[in-house]
This record gives sequence, C-alpha cells and structure tokens, in this order.
Amino acid sequence: MSVDRIEIEKEGTGITAECMNQRIILCSNTLWSVVQFRSGVIRALTDQGFDVVCVGEANDFSGLTEKRVEDAGGRFIHLSMDRKGTNPLSDLVYLFRYLKILRDEKPALVINYTIKPVIYGSVATRLLRIPSFAVITGLGYIFTRENLLTHLTRKLYRFSLRFPHRVWFLNDDDREAFVKSRIIAPERAALLPGEGIDTHFYQPIPDQFPGADHAAFNKDGFVFLLVGRLLREKGIREYAEAARLVKAEGHQQVRFRLVGFVDQANPGAISPEELHHWIEEGIIDYGGSTEDIRSEIAGSHCVVLPSYREGVPRTLLEGAAMGKPIIATDVPGCREVVDNGVNGFLCQPRNSMDLCEKMLRMIKLTPEEREKMGQAGREKVLREFDEKIITTIYLAEIGKVLRNNEGDTEKNH
Repeated sequence: MSVDRIEIEKEGTGITAECMNQRIILCSNTLWSVVQFRSGVIRALTDQGFDVVCVGEANDFSGLTEKRVEDAGGRFIHLSMDRKGTNPLSDLVYLFRYLKILRDEKPALVINYTIKPVIYGSVATRLLRIPSFAVITGLGYIFTRENLLTHLTRKLYRFSLRFPHRVWFLNDDDREAFVKSRIIAPERAALLPGEGIDTHFYQPIPDQFPGADHAAFNKDGFVFLLVGRLLREKGIREYAEAARLVKAEGHQQVRFRLVGFVDQANPGAISPEELHHWIEEGIIDYGGSTEDIRSEIAGSHCVVLPSYREGVPRTLLEGAAMGKPIIATDVPGCREVVDNGVNGFLCQPRNSMDLCEKMLRMIKLTPEEREKMGQAGREKVLREFDEKIITTIYLAEIGKVLRNNEGDTEKNH
C-alpha cells in the first residue's frame, strides 16, 4: 500500500468558505477508540473551521475522558450500545437514539466507524438524508468465525453499505473479502491507508521517559511487548504460549510484556482467570492499560502482534514509528505494516511455535541489526502511514461531498 505524501494546505483540500462552520459527526463504538485513533482527524477538521462532534459510548477502559476530545477541538455525546450484539431490541433502541442525536445536531456530514455505528449509522443518515462515510476499521470476528451472528452481520452490512457516499477499507484484503462476498460493489469500496499516526508524537526517543524500564536493555533482559485489547483474535493466547516456549529454550530472563484492557463486553475476550494464570506462571508481565504507550515501547526491544486479522494495526505503527523492529502474523492488515526481514518478521497465524521461532531470531540479532530494522520501520511509517496523508484524503473527500451537496440544495431551491 503506497500513497504519495501530501502536506495539508487549505487551498489543496477542496474545503471552501461555504463549507466552513458546518458540523461533522464522528461516531464509533467507544470514546476510547475516537480519541485513540482519530485525534488527528478531529484536529484537522477543527483547524479547517468545522464543528466536530464525537459520538460513542463513554466506556473508556484506559482512563481517557471527554477532555481528550476537547483537547483535540471536538465535543462528545454519549451513545450507549450493547456491544455483544445479541439483542435486536437493544440495537433498535440504539438506532432510535442515534436518530435523535442526528436530528438535534443537524450535521452536514457523518463519518461512522466500527460495526454497529457503520450499520445503523448508515441507515440513520439515509433516513434523514445526511451525507455519510463508512470506515471499515477491520473485520474482526465477522470473517474469522462462522455462526448465526456473523451471518446476520454480513447481511446487515450488505443492506446498510448501499447508503454511504464513501466506504473506506484500511487494507485491500478486507476490501476484497467484502467484494467477493457480494456485500459491496467493487466501485463503492475505496482504500484508506490506515487511520494515520502522529510521527512527531511517536518517534525514537527512549531517553525521554524516566518511567521506562531501561534495565531491559541489559544483555539478559530482552523485552517483547504486545499492546492491544485482551481478545483471542489478537493472538494473546499464542503470545503466552510462545513466551512459554522461548523460556523453555533457556531464555528465562526474557520478559513478555502485555499491555491492554480486559474487554469483557467483547465475545472474544480473554478471561481474567486465564490472564491471572499466565501471570502466576511467570510467563506474562501484565501492565494493565495506559493512556500513553510511548514509555512501554521505549522500554522494549521488539513490538509483537500475533493477530488473526486487522485493519491496519495501530500498535505496529506506533512501534515502527518509534524505531522498534516488529513481529506480526502474515494476515491482512499486519502484512501491510511489516516488510518481512526488513523492518521485522512475519509469522504464521495461530501458530505459537512459529511465533516462538521468530522471537528467537529477533533475540539473536545484533543490536545494530535490530536498529537497522527499526530505522526501516520508521521510514515506512513516514512514507505510507503519516497522519498528514490520511487527513489530506479526509479533507479532500469531505470537501467534494459538501460541495456536491450544496449544489443539489441549490437545484432543489
């Protein structure tokens, strides 16, 4: 995936004076995801004069608050959701609550992220004749499992994705999966190169963080780091088993750091009991969740993500942007970030033994070889995933839709 890097300039975004001061809603499942992944988009929109409203559940697992949205220039509205997705009545309630927010706020454009906001938000905006975008941030369990729920979700996607003005996928594999399943027509499915990352905020500056565990850089203190929600689909179990295997090879001093929240609302969540067992066994060093992951990355040698499938995983982008080599599974999303043997290693999905082998290879590299990998990863992020690239695409598409909408309004009058 390659996109020419473009610097944002107002005259090049397509945002006209008539578009300014209009309201744009960003809707996701949680406040955490809005702040974690879209702060750059919020700032870019407010810098262009838009009034940005973020809609989602204020169920923030890592201590994030509405202030983080406000700091980015936006405003937050709580919208509760049954995230387990098994109750049609609760989904109907969600739709009606979303409709009320849209009627009250009267946005010029809505951008929906994650499964339920995309499905029900696309329907709601259609009913109210509001232009909308849908961003498919990843397929998750929709294509990694086969059951009644996943079958129904695909049908709901097929119905709802007829309505947005633009449907974005974060990698070509996800796009092709939707097209081949006839969920969406090929001409309606576009690519967005990830959700962007602030490469100034995430950069190779390990000495900046006094809280970082710099003792990890001793010869016998190699540290692997996995950052993510504690879900089976993230490969948490494979990570724990690979840690057990690496230690069995005689590398008892290697640490396997795990940082992320236990998302019990998700049907694929790792149980607290299983996590506690790994900690007691001494194979996993659990750090809970944190608002600023940079100190964890700075105190590690290698960032790992053995996920089953991703959109474009932010944790790998953060690690690469900070100059760390990375290990990830050879699956959609992850392979967009990892150039095997250049900035890290790819391993087989759901295969703890292969993950162990790649970890052992990483440990055996010289510090100079790992540094070279880290530099290659940093350069790749700057070239392909800098948030300036992403926000430029957003602004250009938003400007196009709003100008067309203004033209349609004038014709109707």
